[in-house]
Amino acid sequence: FPPAVFPLSCVVQNYSWGKVGLESEVAKLVASADPLVQIQPDQPYAELWMGTHPRGDALIRDNRIPQKTLGQWIADNPACLGAKVKDAFQGHLPFLFKVLSVNTALSVQAHPNKELAAKLHTQFPEHYPDANHKPEMAIALTPFEGMCGFRPVEEIVSFLQNVPELRALIGEVAAEQLERSGSDDPRGVSAALRVCFTRLMKSEKKFFVDQLNMLVKRISQEAAEGKDTSGSNGELLLRLHSQYPGDIGCFTIYFLNLVRLEPGEAMFLGANEPHAYLHGDCVEVMACSDNTVRAGLTPKFIDVLTLCEMLNYTPAPSSSKILPAAQSQLDPHVYLYDPPVPDFTIMRIEIPASIKLYLISAMDSASILLVIQGTAVGTSTAAASEMSLRRGSVLFVSANESISLHLSSPDGMLLFRACCLL
Repeated sequence: FPPAVFPLSCVVQNYSWGKVGLESEVAKLVASADPLVQIQPDQPYAELWMGTHPRGDALIRDNRIPQKTLGQWIADNPACLGAKVKDAFQGHLPFLFKVLSVNTALSVQAHPNKELAAKLHTQFPEHYPDANHKPEMAIALTPFEGMCGFRPVEEIVSFLQNVPELRALIGEVAAEQLERSGSDDPRGVSAALRVCFTRLMKSEKKFFVDQLNMLVKRISQEAAEGKDTSGSNGELLLRLHSQYPGDIGCFTIYFLNLVRLEPGEAMFLGANEPHAYLHGDCVEVMACSDNTVRAGLTPKFIDVLTLCEMLNYTPAPSSSKILPAAQSQLDPHVYLYDPPVPDFTIMRIEIPASIKLYLISAMDSASILLVIQGTAVGTSTAAASEMSLRRGSVLFVSANESISLHLSSPDGMLLFRACCLL
């Protein structure tokens, strides 16, 4: 039998928003996994891709396997996905697993649902490269900040009253419509919110740049005088403006929730949910797609019309965006992050130092295993030889295969495992 459990060498993406050199969790993991890798101190290390995406197909680190990449190997051995996953996702690994190290904000964006993705892909294939939806889930490795979903209306109204530059961009009619919309009429609230946000995003460039400059000048003066600028969300405004001066995305902070995650906390981003990661390190899992509709905090192609049309305009508090982890009934060391989509699930595996032998159990899905801390030797009847695991190691585990970990670290282990539980 060819090996069905094997180590991977994964692709790094050096996007400009990434943390630089060894400040980046991505760089630290890569350097720890392979001591021969030279980390460039002035280079951003933004994302580590663990999967079969054509722009970052993982390399197989096992010279007994003829295929070079994970994508080729799965194409030749589709049964490794597990029977249900193979049938449901046409012989493809349904998720892409990542580590992100965010230094400056990512663009304000949303991902289409399947129906819209198919339509956009047909109309504009150069901007929307495939026909799949792209829900995502992020789990913090370090304190992590992002914007996600529309704030409760009373928070937006409060900003409309405290930030005259914002009110000027939206206009008096739309602002009053939102102020009058009652919580007893959720469709009326969503309609008013749609009008306000669309007016903001479609405002004339010269006009919004002038308003933004006035706002930044005013907040800077207030901050210099030691005044409290929280009523205008001043700290975040100045930070985003320093990263993307003159960008309309700076105003989205008045509409979108600021979500702060502690390590181990997760947020789930469904289709049509506006979001932007701001700072920190996380593991992320997403459906295999590149479809992103952007509208600010970016030099890339922006599609304001599509974004404003597609968004989910349901206001909700930031606490509602945090997805709790459930401790597994079968194994107290496993915590499940199971989002409301079938494409992926993540397990956080925490093995205490007192345990010297631990079984990574078999499941009816292919999975990818990432070591965040600790060292062990892994053995499996499906592996060609024993595998030394340390921080940054990544393993592909075929469906229905298990791994015994012989722990050698004094402080236990922390691993994340991405899979598909149908």
